[in-house]
Amino acid sequence: MKPAARIHPDAAPHHIARNDNSLIDLRFRALLAKDEWDALPTGTRRRFAKRVSDGRAVVYVGRLTKMHLSRAGRWLAHGLRIIGAPLPINEDVNVPSVVAVTEDVANGGQVWTRVYANNKRFPQVIHSAKRFSGPTGLEEYVGCGVAMALNVRVENAVLLFESAGYYLRFGKRRLRLPRFLMPGDLRVSHRDLCDTDEGRFEFGLKLHHPWLGTLLEQVGVFEEQKEPVHG
Repeated sequence: MKPAARIHPDAAPHHIARNDNSLIDLRFRALLAKDEWDALPTGTRRRFAKRVSDGRAVVYVGRLTKMHLSRAGRWLAHGLRIIGAPLPINEDVNVPSVVAVTEDVANGGQVWTRVYANNKRFPQVIHSAKRFSGPTGLEEYVGCGVAMALNVRVENAVLLFESAGYYLRFGKRRLRLPRFLMPGDLRVSHRDLCDTDEGRFEFGLKLHHPWLGTLLEQVGVFEEQKEPVHG
């Protein structure tokens, strides 16, 4: 039996209007087969079907419950500061964390800003931009033209984003990094906890290298801030 067809984001309408003048975002939905999307909890579908208008942000607040860097992972995280520090560099847990999502109107994507407090140093801020393009329909840029293609799938009602290659982008050209230069296989998970009216969810991040093992593992619990933030 053939797998259910997916709609490429370029072939689907990006959003539709709602009665309250907000937007329903179809871009993530277009990356999944219908049965995969339908298998997600209502809370997950709601979060990934929300498109904020220009000048606004969706803000998620929470705390990290697990954070581990191996020695090689720590070297990698600090080394990547040269392109904007896309990986967390400290291992404090139970510290406040904030994630803000804004619309990248110019490129038709999203800007993600993550703020991680810690007990001894100034908070770390990590920026990245998601664009609905590239070989898989979704790619994430972390700075200096460094990008990662992402595959999206659903497993046991958990939404997964998995790396599908890294590359440097020069204008419209992409130079794929050879395997030995890649930092490893990255997996991001979004699991709806479905345990409170606040709509909490668990965010997971794991970076595994084929030779060096698990370099980084991060878990946090978040919920959406009730009032919208105006830019």
